[in-house]
Amino acid sequence: MAEEGMGGLRPLGGDEDEAAQSYSLAVGQEFPDVETCRRRLKDLAIAMHFDLRIVKSDRSRFIAKCSKEGCPWRVHVAKCPGVATFSVRTLQGEHTCEGIQDLHHQQASVGWVARSVEARLRDNPAIKPKEILQDIREQHGVAVSYMQAWRGKERSLAAVHGTFEDGYRLLPAYCHQIRRTNPGSVALVCAGAPEGCFQRLFVAYRAPVAGFLQACRPLLELDRAPLKGKYLGALLCAAAVDAEGAALPVAMAVVDEETDANWMWFASELRRLLGPSADKMLTVLSDRSGGIAEAVEANLPGAVHGFCLRRVSESFREEFKNTKLVNLFWSAVHALTPVEFDARAGEMLEMAPEVVGWFQRFPPGLWAAAYLEGARRGHTALAITELLYAWALEGHELPVVQLMERIRSRLADWFEERRGLGIAWAGSSYLVPSAEKLVAEAVADSHCYQVLRANKVEFEIVSSERTNIVDIQARCCSCRRWQVYGVPCAHAAAALISGGEDVRLYVDDCFTVAKYLETYALPIHAVPDRALWQEDVAELDAVVRPPKIRRPPGRPKKKLLRVENLKRPKRVVQCGRCHLLGHSQKKCTMPL
Repeated sequence: MAEEGMGGLRPLGGDEDEAAQSYSLAVGQEFPDVETCRRRLKDLAIAMHFDLRIVKSDRSRFIAKCSKEGCPWRVHVAKCPGVATFSVRTLQGEHTCEGIQDLHHQQASVGWVARSVEARLRDNPAIKPKEILQDIREQHGVAVSYMQAWRGKERSLAAVHGTFEDGYRLLPAYCHQIRRTNPGSVALVCAGAPEGCFQRLFVAYRAPVAGFLQACRPLLELDRAPLKGKYLGALLCAAAVDAEGAALPVAMAVVDEETDANWMWFASELRRLLGPSADKMLTVLSDRSGGIAEAVEANLPGAVHGFCLRRVSESFREEFKNTKLVNLFWSAVHALTPVEFDARAGEMLEMAPEVVGWFQRFPPGLWAAAYLEGARRGHTALAITELLYAWALEGHELPVVQLMERIRSRLADWFEERRGLGIAWAGSSYLVPSAEKLVAEAVADSHCYQVLRANKVEFEIVSSERTNIVDIQARCCSCRRWQVYGVPCAHAAAALISGGEDVRLYVDDCFTVAKYLETYALPIHAVPDRALWQEDVAELDAVVRPPKIRRPPGRPKKKLLRVENLKRPKRVVQCGRCHLLGHSQKKCTMPL
């Protein structure tokens, strides 16, 4: 076909020879079946920008020609005798027509769109129809409608990941595969009787559970994210926090809807998972909304259940717009002793008496460092929230089995990556980098103190402001920073250095590189491809049908499921040393 006959439309790369080679036809060329041949010819017609007209198509032959009157291009493909393959018998490969002059092409059907985006959808199932039609226009020089792109995406997702209904049907077999490939893990699915509609799925891999119980601080985060796919639901999660402050999902659940009953069930499964450790002192952080507080109280009665500080601070900033009052709030949040907190709270009440009502809704004993018991070790806000919302965004396009598989894959990658980090740190450090930094700061600040030794374990640390008492055996200081953060404060560092001790050895074990390696010591094994589950599907009697709660038809009125739509206050600069607003740590002039 002549170059000027392309009407300005060029194959990808602007080279007709390359397109012809990519979709070349030759007499004697074979195809495994007639459908493969049809697809190959359709790809050729789109790449070379000519319209294809099918003359004959049946079980034994396929004949097509260029639709332009007078153009000699024609191909005849017939079934080979005695075998299933088809071969090109005759081919007139020259075009004399000018080809298609515009961006629209009859061969760019929904099926062709589905095949074109299949590879990209494997990596990014959340790709939007607008992105698909833009990519097709740029790569193939073809314009498709929004509905073609949307339907092609739906068809391709079903081909790659299966349908949403298949996802629920395969859940019993998937749970069996998890238990088989990761011994010691928990995976169970619950369906309602008598219809067998999906209600709950609980998954906890042995590797993160063992890492939490053996090496992490006794702290769990509880949070959830809504699922907005074809069938509605919610993703619940209980996450630990490693030595570097990163979230480590311990247990996950998919439920048909977020209700008090489902939270109670999730907490009961969590208690069964933790075993005797559930009766020990645990610290739980959440937003304490819905049925979370009641579920924790009923199933983890010994736990200290505190507020996520992000929830508390957002509420305070929304209700009180005064910057000076917000600064006092942050001073109260980080006050380490009840005396300091009460002083800041008194100033807040003088400035705004209505703060009393806010304190009644958010009692300081559930969020203030001076009063909240438990071992947060400086961790105050949920780290799992954005991960859950990112996973839920992917779940918008994926069946439940594929969603859980992506989460498992991410967890496996994290374990491998963080294990490598731990090995790299082990050769040069006793503590993880964040703890090493805190120790270095404490040692640097310790030189300005006078140390008076009372006995072998007790010290008086004297400064121009006040005197603090340090007990290195009990690992406590009257300023309470050592107890709250698990890392010796500057007063404790001064006492330890005066006695010839290594300050790093008095940091909580959960911040050591050895514990970090222990957290990620066990691997998370891959689950076989679902094509290999058919025997399990046949053997398992349980049949799980989709939940009754389904997304209503049509486009949602507003976008509900975006990470950036999480309710957050407008960004305000906050000092990392004094925690006040309006300046950064570099510009801080407050003495510590």
